[in-house]
Amino acid sequence: MSDPASYLADTELALISSPVIAEYQIVRSWANIDDGYIRVRGALTNGDFIELAEYFVLNGDQIVTVDYRHHWTSGDKSVLRRRWDSTPDHRKLENFPHHIHVGGEGNVVPGQPQSVIDVLRIIEDEISRL
Repeated sequence: MSDPASYLADTELALISSPVIAEYQIVRSWANIDDGYIRVRGALTNGDFIELAEYFVLNGDQIVTVDYRHHWTSGDKSVLRRRWDSTPDHRKLENFPHHIHVGGEGNVVPGQPQSVIDVLRIIEDEISRL
């Protein structure tokens, strides 16, 4: 069984061990018995910037990502690479409210709930293909 405090520890371990994270700062994190939150800012090894935020709950014996906003941009923040979020602003998309902004604010596609660890794995895969 996973608990919120252990989940936060696992998330930080993923940040520490990720080959694409050059540096990071945990801006805020907390864990209660049945929920938690983490917000991280960091630089990637390719010079890009990330800001990751996730609110999660314990549902039975599973951690479930409920609300999130993960932002990946160029280092100077002028180019949006991708943003995964659950803001309820694209009601017509399949899997509402989960969506992804790809390459700019106007290009929005359906998404799935994404944890900080999920997004790290996606970014690692993307960068390794370059």
